[in-house]
Amino acid sequence: MAFGSTPAGSGKHRGGSRLSRKTAGYAGIAALATTGVVGAVAAPAFAADNTQHAIPDAGYNAVVVADDLAGEIQNQAASQQRAAEHAAAQAQAEAEAKQRAAEAKRLAEAKAKAERDAAERAAREEERKRLNTFVAPVDGSYVSTQYHAGGGMWSSGSHTGIDFHAAEGTSVHAVGAGTVVEAGWGGAYGNNVVIKHNDGTYTQYGHMLSLSVSVGDKVTAGQQIGRSGSTGNSSGPHLHFEARTGGQYGSDIDPVAYLRSHNVSL
Repeated sequence: MAFGSTPAGSGKHRGGSRLSRKTAGYAGIAALATTGVVGAVAAPAFAADNTQHAIPDAGYNAVVVADDLAGEIQNQAASQQRAAEHAAAQAQAEAEAKQRAAEAKRLAEAKAKAERDAAERAAREEERKRLNTFVAPVDGSYVSTQYHAGGGMWSSGSHTGIDFHAAEGTSVHAVGAGTVVEAGWGGAYGNNVVIKHNDGTYTQYGHMLSLSVSVGDKVTAGQQIGRSGSTGNSSGPHLHFEARTGGQYGSDIDPVAYLRSHNVSL
């Protein structure tokens, strides 16, 4: 009778106690998820009843959930780390690519500048050679009358230049680059041209049949300035050629030595 007379209410009390313990266990698990403290999971629930009725697996479930959560966090952290490393590697690769492109551009610009500088130097050298180049006034000719030859034909008593053998109409060239300072009738010189050269010396071309240049013209070595003839005080077709230190009559120097000093062989 003692066992059969147990009030129905006692069974309800035990059922309610189990439900409370389960609810408390789940609450503890939730608390573990937010706090990470395993020891706090079941304590409030177990304090409400004596220890012989505690749910034996509540703490285990909490540890499993905590382990799963910790693993998920670790996985997320590892994924974020990999993403960060990938982004860093990509940024580094882009920076290195930009650096390589900048270096390639710099090298290309330096090469282009070096090529321009070399071309400019070559052009200046070519211009220098052109300006300093001298030629004979008549191609394939020879000196028929020497410098300072004596005779009554010359008012000064001697030849102030040299004569080049040249048939009438032969092309006459400027011996070097310069500026025409006289072009026209020159009295005893007939039709003549005087050129001031870049080194400050002058050359004169006399007795010409016709002229191809005018005062102020810039001429280069080998440029035609007229055609040979026998105008003025002349005994026949030829070219009278003088070299001078100044523009006036009487400043003449040896034309052969002058031309040879400019690497012209006669």
